[in-house]
Amino acid sequence: MIGGIVMSQSNLEKQEAKLKALNQKIKDEKNRIEQRLGKQIINQANLEYTNLSNDQIKLLAQQFSEFLKKKSVDH
Repeated sequence: MIGGIVMSQSNLEKQEAKLKALNQKIKDEKNRIEQRLGKQIINQANLEYTNLSNDQIKLLAQQFSEFLKKKSVDH
């Protein structure tokens, strides 16, 4: 019986490792999408990176979010 418990624990540890790896892949992909989206918005709006403070970035993000929410309600 102890051998079965050890085997089950080993399988569980392998599954946990796979889950951690998958969660990391998901996190990495989300980060890539966020970076691409931000870059495209900056490029399309002809914004200068050097002129964007954290407060300006937050304000722009808020305005963009409100714009998207309004657009989704209009449709």
